[in-house]
Amino acid sequence: MALPQVQVMTPEAFDVFAELPENAETLYEYIDGEIYEMPSNTHSSEVGITFAVALFNFVKPRKLGHVTGENGGYQIAGARIAPDVAFISSVRQKKLARRGYNPNPPELAVEVLSPTDRADQIAKKRAKYEEAGVYHIWIDPEAKTVELNPPGQTPRTLTSDDTIDGIDFLPGFTLAVRDLFADEGADE
Repeated sequence: MALPQVQVMTPEAFDVFAELPENAETLYEYIDGEIYEMPSNTHSSEVGITFAVALFNFVKPRKLGHVTGENGGYQIAGARIAPDVAFISSVRQKKLARRGYNPNPPELAVEVLSPTDRADQIAKKRAKYEEAGVYHIWIDPEAKTVELNPPGQTPRTLTSDDTIDGIDFLPGFTLAVRDLFADEGADE
């Protein structure tokens, strides 16, 4: 089914649309009545998976919860969003949804910016994360920066000399920002 870049519909209609067999190979997000097709980007995906592996290796041995990747969508303040990486604790939800967008928002959402991202969509995602009290992290591979957004607090921007830490619901989790971009330039 061909889809215009932006289409307006209800959350219930979106849920049906997203489950159609012809849409199985495409990732969509739904924010404020609009559907966005999520184009693939291998560079951003690699940065996201680097974060996901570090988070997974911290979370799983401690049995803290679930780590999902860019195909794991969540219902967040009425929207349907698929963060590049997300964490939801076992306390919040023992088992993840097996179909559709998970009904509970994650505690942590990580977004990796790419050249195809639309400014209006980014602003809407930020607003939804804030509304739902989700700790959100924005990684900019071009600038090699990471922006930490704890709920209700002032955002903090980190550079390659800094370390991601101090996430209260993941005590002890750290990740050097430079490790997110360690392989860049290796094949250039």
